[in-house]
Amino acid sequence: MKSAPTDRDVRHLLWLKEQLPHRVASLVVITAGDVAYRRPDGVYVIPLALLG
Repeated sequence: MKSAPTDRDVRHLLWLKEQLPHRVASLVVITAGDVAYRRPDGVYVIPLALLG
């Protein structure tokens, strides 16, 4: 299992924000990881365990 989402993993989220800049508030990827953080491109990476 990968430890962190790659640029390839978030490319469609970034495309969506580019297409609808006033309608997309945040970009989030839910993972099985242990640490929440914000990538340099603005995508939030959040472990599923933190949501429950």
